[in-house]
Amino acid sequence: MSQKLLLTFNAGSSTVKIGIFARSPTDAKRIGKGVIDFRADPLTFHLVEGPSIFDVPLVAKTDDLLHDVLEEVFAWLGQHYDLDAVTAVGHRVVHGGDLFTDAVRIDENSLSGIESLVTLAPLHQPQNLRLIRAIAELKPGLPQTASFDTAFHRTQSDIVRRFAIPRAWFDKGVKRYGFHGLSYAYIAGALKGLEPQTAGGRAVVAHLGSGASLCALEHGSSRDTSMGFSTIDGVPMATRSGAIDPGVLFHLIEAHGLSIRQVEELIYKQSGLLGLSGISADSRVLLETPSKEACQALDVFTFRIAGEVARLAASLGGLDTLVFTAGIGENQPAIRRSIVDRLRFLGLLLDGEANDRNEAVISREESRVKIRVIATDEEQVIADDGLKLLA
Repeated sequence: MSQKLLLTFNAGSSTVKIGIFARSPTDAKRIGKGVIDFRADPLTFHLVEGPSIFDVPLVAKTDDLLHDVLEEVFAWLGQHYDLDAVTAVGHRVVHGGDLFTDAVRIDENSLSGIESLVTLAPLHQPQNLRLIRAIAELKPGLPQTASFDTAFHRTQSDIVRRFAIPRAWFDKGVKRYGFHGLSYAYIAGALKGLEPQTAGGRAVVAHLGSGASLCALEHGSSRDTSMGFSTIDGVPMATRSGAIDPGVLFHLIEAHGLSIRQVEELIYKQSGLLGLSGISADSRVLLETPSKEACQALDVFTFRIAGEVARLAASLGGLDTLVFTAGIGENQPAIRRSIVDRLRFLGLLLDGEANDRNEAVISREESRVKIRVIATDEEQVIADDGLKLLA
């Protein structure tokens, strides 16, 4: 009998990460990982972990339904895994609003709820829905689950979640939701494993990747975060601006005649490291580029992140642990060093050699704050959610 499998789909704005997990009654263990890269021309599928590693260009074209893309990807996966043994598919869904406080099994009602939140996450939610519908078309009757990035932050108080605008808008859903919740849930679990009594105490987690945000954890529970109503807010990212004075947006529209769609394109896709440098959205490229613009882009990036760490420390009333995670946080010592150097006033002291080696703990013994590097795994959280829902 074939080993039972569970698939996970982690959709971003430009890639979809696919996790392949062996499913038992008690756990889900990763046995493979693939990535569909929508930025590549032609569209490309990478199997980056598993019995074989390969990159293949796809014949299928991107459309609103994604059926053809997934059908071709499944054909490639089927050469290495028994897809008839797949018993469930779990999805990361960016926005759960106030409707979803935990992972759910997808049915007509939950799908309708997810669709109703598209206006709150216009870049990510439609991609989530396309994938869910494509799976339903290709694998009718296969159970699907949804894990929400916003759900982890429902432990935040209304004081944290409110904007200083008329109160009625809060009741209409205009509030701080927070994102990257699956990543923070994984890190909270990892900290509990490392420090069972305290789970890191008062911890700030810096999820630094193409999308970047920070979260304040108190013994593993979310108390504050840098992202708010949308995935634009907070620190600068690869192509997103991060927090910006709303007056700038009014000015772009009124004085320069930009449309709402043009402003959205500018803020989501032309800003951040790309806009600051005029060179690249990739911090690795900027670190290797000896130009004033590249250096300034990285300085703005690390300056804003350090400032956000300090703000979140204030929300917690102190700081015991700083965690770096995600692609930049886990792999770029120079970025970590620049951030920590700006936080010396909080008692953070970096062990330079440990940092350069990407070790698990990169603080010096005399540092008042423990600095950790922990690899995140959003797909594992999705798989674990699916396992619980389908038990």
